[in-house]
Formats: sequence, structure tokens, C-alpha cells
Amino acid sequence: MASPQAAPEVQSGTGMTSEEKMVVFASSLGTVFEWYDFYLYGSLAAFISKHFFVAVNETTSFIFSLLAFAAGFFVRPFGAIVFGRLGDLIGRKYTFLVTILLMGGATFIVGVLPGYATLGIAAPVILITLRLLQGLALGGEYGGAATYVAEHAPPGKRGFFTSWIQTTATLGLFLSLLVIMGVRISIGGKAFEEWGWRVPFILSIALLGVSVWIRLKLNESPVFKRMKEEGKQSKAPLTESFLRWGNLKIVLLVLFGGVAGQGVVWYTGMFYELFFIKQTLKIDAQTADLIVAASLIIGTPFFIVFGVLSDKIGRKWIIMVGCLVAAVTYFPIFKALTKYGNPDLLAAQQSSPVKVFAAPGDCTFQFDPVGKATFKSSCDQIKTVLARKAIPYENVEQAGIPNAYITVGSARVDSFDGRALPAAEFKAKNADLGKAINAATAMYPAKADPAKINYPMVVFLLVILVIYVTMVYAPIGAWLVELFPARIRYTSMSLPYHIGNGWFGGFLPFTAFAIVAATGDIYAGLWYPIIVASMTFVVGSLLMHDTDVKGAIHHDS
Repeated sequence: MASPQAAPEVQSGTGMTSEEKMVVFASSLGTVFEWYDFYLYGSLAAFISKHFFVAVNETTSFIFSLLAFAAGFFVRPFGAIVFGRLGDLIGRKYTFLVTILLMGGATFIVGVLPGYATLGIAAPVILITLRLLQGLALGGEYGGAATYVAEHAPPGKRGFFTSWIQTTATLGLFLSLLVIMGVRISIGGKAFEEWGWRVPFILSIALLGVSVWIRLKLNESPVFKRMKEEGKQSKAPLTESFLRWGNLKIVLLVLFGGVAGQGVVWYTGMFYELFFIKQTLKIDAQTADLIVAASLIIGTPFFIVFGVLSDKIGRKWIIMVGCLVAAVTYFPIFKALTKYGNPDLLAAQQSSPVKVFAAPGDCTFQFDPVGKATFKSSCDQIKTVLARKAIPYENVEQAGIPNAYITVGSARVDSFDGRALPAAEFKAKNADLGKAINAATAMYPAKADPAKINYPMVVFLLVILVIYVTMVYAPIGAWLVELFPARIRYTSMSLPYHIGNGWFGGFLPFTAFAIVAATGDIYAGLWYPIIVASMTFVVGSLLMHDTDVKGAIHHDS
């Protein structure tokens, strides 16, 4: 029998009580702070690479920094298992209170951790360990917050209630950008690069204190309290969730037919576009942050729009349409970003396209994990120079040629095979080759010209990407909560959510930039989110079912 406290929460169909407002506000605010902590690393990856991964070349250093970022995503599913189980055993409130303490503590330590120059190899090792702790914490955060809010929401308004939780990831990114810009403007670019990048991490300790204080004021979920009083809690949530086919089948369908596509659309619209305009289009970091912040301000209200819409027409098809339109339009949108963000780069590509001609097998994937490899083949030397300048190029295999060469429009620069040359001779010839390629590619801009950026169009294109995010993300929380029984809800929804977002989505920046580095095509990395989003559209459309958005949460007891 339901407890007296729980009854009003599932009977009210209209309005929002003061308790419900407090639940939504406290859960959302705490999650904003937690996402803020997590996104600081992604936003400051370029600075972190210079302090913790300095023993390798510049391209490898940045890829390493992205890998360290991805490490946090790798362990998110394990955090989902650990904290999901605790959430179903001891309650939603105390579990996601622990996650924010773990997250905030690890973030603060990143801010005070000495770099490679002081600690040597121990510095990146400790950094990656802290990233793993952050990932574990975040793995338990979302499932707790979404479950907690949904179990307080009245029937017919779960999409609206949980959409506030969905805004927190975007607001957390926005807050991190604001703090980063504020610190950079206050102390100047040089000081920020040297030590100021640490300040946003250190400031997170204040945000942690506020978040913990607010969450301590919350009561336990009425659904969980009722289950506990009636003795209906699961005693083995992992077994019930993943070792019984009836529930495991839903978990797998949720992963491939829902959150995998949602994850890649989210990270393309939130992170990859930020890396793209900074690293590829070479727009000044402060300008890029302002542009992205503007797009977030405009686009974030659509989380609520699509959350409310999902309460009226259902969750599934909003997510499916979001995946489809994203997959179809990513290439034209990112090409338009180049046109309006760095027209000089586009003009150089059109007037003087760069092509690398090489014999099959002469080119290798230039990723140097230990910083000791020397790329001496004729093809590798060309690509090293192009990668350093972030110049897009096309690979052309040409059997039988002795050495690779590069064409820039009608100009040609021949490389040489340095593998058998003495070190001094190789160094001299390599320097001459670099000068020749730099001269031939002089029309490729080192930075985007601020006077030529079409700011309204760039913001407009980024807003479109944010709206795609809101379509796939706003309904997902309510949809997942409604698909699983309350007794194993925290565990069941957390694992597929964090595999979809942590692995499919979290590995996107590294995977996409690795594809770009291997192919020379600045747009080739988009194939990854396009393929995954298309898979989700097909699987979700054919095999997933929608939920009863007007009725009580599926299996509340």
C-alpha cells in the first residue's frame, strides 16, 4: 500500500507543488555543477596537453589529451553498475550525493596537480586516474537524478520534469565556458596558458559545497520509500537487470535503438563542433567560446520544448527524427561552418587543393604513444608538416613512384626517403622540405581572420546542432525511466545510458580526429556519428516501442 507521502506525487496531473519545484531545482542545479566539473577538462584539453603530455609531438599530445578525456567516458558504464546497484538497494538520494562528492573532489585536485615538468610521467598518470574517478562518479549521477525527478513527477508531465535535468549538461558546459572566459579576460591569455587554466578547476570546490548543501535538503524518492516500506526492493538488481533475458533484451534495444545515436548526436553538437571551430577552423579560443555560448543560450530552451512535446505525442519518434536529420545534414552544416567561419581556408582549399601522392604502404598512421618514433618515410614527412599546420589534404595512391610528393594547386614539392640517411643529413633535408611545403601552402591561413567571420551564420549553424541535441536528449530521461521496473530502474537504465553516451558518444572527439589525421579530410570524422545515428534510427524505428506517457510509471511497484 502506498505511503501517505507518496500518494499526492502520483495523483496530481496538473500544476507543480513547492516540493516538486524543489526536487527539480535541486537535482538540476547539482547536476549542472557536476557537468561543469566534467566539461572543464574537455574545454581545456589543448592547455592540459601542453602541461601534462609534453614528451610527445604536438599532434600526438593533443590526441593524448583527448584520450585522457575519453578515459573518463570509458569507466562511466562501470560507475553505472556500481552506483546503479547502490541506488536500487539503499536509495536514490544518498547514492547521487556520493557521486557529486567524488566528482568534485577529483576535479579540485586536477586544479592543483603539478605538471610533467615537476612530476614527470607521474603527472599524466595521476591526471588519468582522476579522470577515471570523475567518470565513475558521472556514471552514477545521471541515472540517479533522472530516476529521482521522474519518480516525483505526476503522470503526463515526466517529460517536462526530466527535461530540466536534460538542460543541465548544456548549462554545465555553458557555465564552464563562462568561467573560462572570465578568468582568461581577467588575467590575460599568456598567464591563462601558463597557470590560469587551473583556476576554473579550483573554483569547483565552491560549487561542490553548494551542491552538497542543496542535496542534503532533499527527501528520498516517494516510489523508493514505498517499495522499501512494502519490502519490494530488489535484492539482486544486477542479476534482475542483466541476467534475465526479458529485461536484458530491453537494455540492448535501449542501447542500440536509443542512447547510442543520442550519444553521438549530443557530443557532435556539444563537443566536436567546439573542437572543430578551434582546431580545424583556427578561430581564436575566446571568440570560439563566445560563439558557442551564444548558441547554447538560444538553443537550450528547446530542451523544455521537446520535453513537453514528448508528454503529448510520445518520446520515441522525437528521438528517431533527431537522429535522422542529424545524420542527413552533418556534412552540409560543417562545410557551411568552414565557409562562414574561415572563408580563407575554404578559398585556399578550392584554389589550391593539397594532394599527397604516395606509393601504397609508404604512409603510416602518425600516432606516437611514447614520443620516440621518428617518421622518416617520404610520405610521413609530408604529413607531419601538414598535420602541424592543420592543413587538409587528399591522399592519392600512386604505385611505382620512388618517393611521395605533394601538389598545392599547380605547385609540386617532392619529398625524400630519410630512413637510410645519417641523422645530420636527414635533419637538414627535413628542414628544407618543411620550408618548401610551408612556402607552397602559404595561402592556407594560420588563424581565422576575425573580420571575415560571419558571426550570425556561424551562431545559426551551431544553434541547429544544439536543437538536434535537444531533440534526442530532452525525451530520453523520461523514456528510459518508463521502460524499466522501479525495483531495478536505477541499474537498468544507467548502464545502457552510459555505454551509449560514455563509449559511443565520449569516444567521438578522439575517434573523429584520428580519422581526420589519417585521411587528411577535415570532414571525414563526421562519418562516425552519421553511421551510429543512422543505426539507432533503423533499430529504434523497427524494434523499440514507445511508453504510456500519460499513465503511471511502468512497474512502479
